[in-house]
Amino acid sequence: MKRNILLAIAMVLGVAYVAYSIVYWGGAATADSGSTASDAGAAIATMLVMPHLVCTLVAVIFNVLAFVMSKRGFALTAGILYAVAMVLFPTYFFFVIIQMILCFVAYAQLKKQAE
Repeated sequence: MKRNILLAIAMVLGVAYVAYSIVYWGGAATADSGSTASDAGAAIATMLVMPHLVCTLVAVIFNVLAFVMSKRGFALTAGILYAVAMVLFPTYFFFVIIQMILCFVAYAQLKKQAE
């Protein structure tokens, strides 16, 4: 079974972004600056970005499943979840837009491969 290269690229980018986000936001949430206001600000920022991160993590899981199993439905689901993650935190749209586009194109390519 031939694997889709676009799904592989999206998967690598997605895993790298989720790993970066966990390290960055995990460090911001656990850092003790000694200032109550600074700690409260870090907590609010972490809670604002959390839905985006959870949605992106689920998108990456479906992206991996689409790559491993070569299933069109998983590629479409991953693309939609990347789009939802973009809407949930528009400031970070540039971190997931490439993965979203690659998943949608891979979805179309998988249909052609199945025929």
